Amino acid sequence: MAREGKFITPRRNSRQIMVGGVPVGGKSPVTVQSMTTTKTHDVDGTLSQIYALAGAGCDIVRCTCNEVEAAVGLAQIVPRSPLPIVADIHFHVEMALAALEAGVAGLRLNPGNLRKPEEIKLVAREAKDRNVPIRIGVNAGSLHPDLYKKYGGATPEALVESALTELNLFREVDFEDVKISVKASNVVLMIEAYRMLAEMTDHPLHLGVTEAGPPPNGLIKATAGIATLLAEGIGDTIRYSLTADPVEEVKAGRTLLESLGLRERRGLDLIACPSCGRAEIDVIALAKEAQTELEKLNLPIQVAVMGCVVNGPGEAREADLGIAGGRGKGHLIIKGKIVRVVKEDEMVKALVEEAQKLVAEGYEARLAAADPNAEAEAARDREELLEAKGTDANNSSVRIENIKRRVTEE
Repeated sequence: MAREGKFITPRRNSRQIMVGGVPVGGKSPVTVQSMTTTKTHDVDGTLSQIYALAGAGCDIVRCTCNEVEAAVGLAQIVPRSPLPIVADIHFHVEMALAALEAGVAGLRLNPGNLRKPEEIKLVAREAKDRNVPIRIGVNAGSLHPDLYKKYGGATPEALVESALTELNLFREVDFEDVKISVKASNVVLMIEAYRMLAEMTDHPLHLGVTEAGPPPNGLIKATAGIATLLAEGIGDTIRYSLTADPVEEVKAGRTLLESLGLRERRGLDLIACPSCGRAEIDVIALAKEAQTELEKLNLPIQVAVMGCVVNGPGEAREADLGIAGGRGKGHLIIKGKIVRVVKEDEMVKALVEEAQKLVAEGYEARLAAADPNAEAEAARDREELLEAKGTDANNSSVRIENIKRRVTEE
């Protein structure tokens, strides 16, 4: 069950809109979005990518609509897509109208590119007639020139004014089915803009650090911005804008929401220790192998891989399943209880088998099937390792004395 940690500020009260059959805002779960990288006129290629995104946990997908051929492609994609389709519009009002004719579930308009008030209101009227929501997608890199001049650049105030100006145009034609984003590649700018916007409207907010770049730096930048706001209770839907396969965007988004307790876990969550002087196994290699094999199962469990039979069981106590390795053996753990001792070369195999049984049978059944001698055998292994390594594997007591002596001498 998803659970918000105590450090998470309660979600900001926002109105709810529907993107196809997916609710965004209100009390609905924070959703994950991505965007196809195929040419939209390539119907089969685009659908193949959409299905891959759906399989990874995507809730809403955006496709570019920059030419007539793309709009024609959307008309064929929409009825076959497992996800609601949002058409991405930049410069041409005709493409927005064509996308609506194609039957899309939503539009994204960039106020910095589609600027004529009458055209903007025309799209809003057409969207209202079809009950199709619009995202006002402000981007720090494409603000209206007048706002650059007014604020001396892309500032939080400039991004927010751009969004609210567009929102007011929508209101002139009584259109309120709107979500808003104020994205920037500068993380601090992005955070400040969303904080400001959250105080000024109750429309749902779409979070993202635009043009975050390739992993790992892009992942860090996007997480820094998105996670900060989510922890403050701001945000109703998110996208990681990575220079990577869009499936990686979805995986990152899902992992973030699951880590914050904002979505139910739907796949593997593998935790592993960073290793230390007590480790008797190659923890990095073991963790990589375990992740590779367990990800194939796509089971909603948390698995811990620990390199020490002394501290490992305690550190893995909260995980659904774990393994602690040492001295040619592995201690298989379920919810902190050692249920079996296996050979080192069988550890990954044991994890995979137990993971499948655990999901199929449940905790009580698997704990009941535990080897009655496992705890005693594990205790002997811990004693042997402590005798070999000592209780102070880093020689910390000696180091402390050396530190004190050096400080005194100074």
